[in-house]
Amino acid sequence: MNNRKIARILWGLALVAIGVVFALKVLGIADIKIFFNGWWALFIIVPSFVGLFSNRDKLGSLFGLGIGVALLLSAQGILDFSLIWKLLIPIIIVLIGLKLIFPSSWRRGTHERIEQLKHDKQVPVKDTAAFSGHKIDFSGQVFRGAELDAVFGSISCDLRYAIIEEDCVITASVVFAGISIKVPDHVHVEIASETFFGGVSDKRQKTVTSDNLQDKKITLYIRASSVFGGIDIT
Repeated sequence: MNNRKIARILWGLALVAIGVVFALKVLGIADIKIFFNGWWALFIIVPSFVGLFSNRDKLGSLFGLGIGVALLLSAQGILDFSLIWKLLIPIIIVLIGLKLIFPSSWRRGTHERIEQLKHDKQVPVKDTAAFSGHKIDFSGQVFRGAELDAVFGSISCDLRYAIIEEDCVITASVVFAGISIKVPDHVHVEIASETFFGGVSDKRQKTVTSDNLQDKKITLYIRASSVFGGIDIT
């Protein structure tokens, strides 16, 4: 079962639970407090919990889950709110340190291949969108890689009709921004991501047959970095 299906099931279970609670309250079967102290923290806890099962990078989701639970406990009077803020910066520093020490070990092969490709080739395309929106269309052009950076802006990179002759790398970085990368069906995609309150999503329809994977001889490696933003592969 892939991450997208797991996320859909978890969101479905959450909605079913909410509906059942409302129904029990309306019918008078159970007196359940819907808006309890700190109920708003669920808007942090639930997405972060789902992210542990659906996101490639778990650190941001784990951090969000911890913050959400701490805020809920604070609203319930179990934890001192001032203590949470005092510990917030040390926790962030520790998490960043752990990220540097243990960088996505399950994607080590992808990281090594990216480093090899970046060392062997010069990136011909660099684009930065700051407080603006850019659209890049490589139709009919030979594509060998790109570096895309968006800060409070957006970039749309269209590779659907590009000429991709060999493995290549896209380095995509967003800060309070978004990047969309449109990839042709015959190209396989491998993602190595580092996210902090952001996400990387492969929205293409996938088939799991080994024959289909073998037909995709070319691989596009995407090194994604997201801080309060999103990177979509379509």
